[in-house]
Amino acid sequence: MADLSVKVGSVNLRNPVMPASGCFAIEYAEALDFNRLGALVIKSLSPTCRAGNPTPRVADCHGGMLNAIGIPSHGLAYYLERVLPPYTRFDTPVVASVSADTAALFAEAAAALSLPQVAAIEANISCPNLEADGRAFAVSPQDTFEVLSAIRRQTRHPLWAKLTPNTADVAAVARAAEAAGADALVMGNTVLGMAIDVRTRKPKLGNVMGGLSGPAIKPIALRMVHQCHRAVSLPIIGCGGIATADDAVEFLLAGASAVQVGTASFIDPGVMGKIVDGLHAYCQAHGVERIQTLTGAVAIDDQLAERLSVSYTHLTLPTIYSV
Repeated sequence: MADLSVKVGSVNLRNPVMPASGCFAIEYAEALDFNRLGALVIKSLSPTCRAGNPTPRVADCHGGMLNAIGIPSHGLAYYLERVLPPYTRFDTPVVASVSADTAALFAEAAAALSLPQVAAIEANISCPNLEADGRAFAVSPQDTFEVLSAIRRQTRHPLWAKLTPNTADVAAVARAAEAAGADALVMGNTVLGMAIDVRTRKPKLGNVMGGLSGPAIKPIALRMVHQCHRAVSLPIIGCGGIATADDAVEFLLAGASAVQVGTASFIDPGVMGKIVDGLHAYCQAHGVERIQTLTGAVAIDDQLAERLSVSYTHLTLPTIYSV
């Protein structure tokens, strides 16, 4: 049987499959053996209490779904007392995801989550930055650098930066994350979208716009994983439209070291276990002894590869970053 173990920075995983934050709950243990997964990523914590966005919060669409949940939260104390402990009873690394409105709140929450039972902290910097007119932190290389630097000053825990696809230059953002001290990238999150009810002529979401997830965004996420892989030396966790083992293998070949599964788990709570089984089957069928050898192994024509490399030469470490 193939060796499915991978390493994301200093965090060892038994296999590269884990849930995406916000698409997973402790109740999934009824349908899935958590000890078969590579890691357990908990829904993003907001350190302050918030109700979330107005309803309706979810809308169906072709090839996926739109959501505008808004990261509702009972706050840090509730999270530490009620949310985190049930996940720590499994023999699987726990990743605490955090979302905040300012760099200072991000840093404060990350410090509080730097606990022995937490293997890594995922900074969901795809969320709005209230200090930048609500623009997501990860849209801007400068904002990315500043928020991750603030977090890094408060914790030595492994730090995973969750980026957004809603940016013009994801490679530049990835380099900013690397410069700020991130240990890994999670690429990515939902794609900003909208749906309208043609009968009522009203938006289908109470927040008007929301995040598109599911199979429809897989080609976008795959492209961005590959761009990040070519731009930085950090390990990458690919996320976006993964529903099968073949999907996961695509992300590994594009440059990911591991993958997160989101929307597919809403349809089938046991899908991650099936993906793990499928990865074993793929490796056996294709003579792969260690799955980590697939990372970045996409076969690209040498001439094309050279052109792609040249296209990234302008993405050298910016000197404009300041804190």
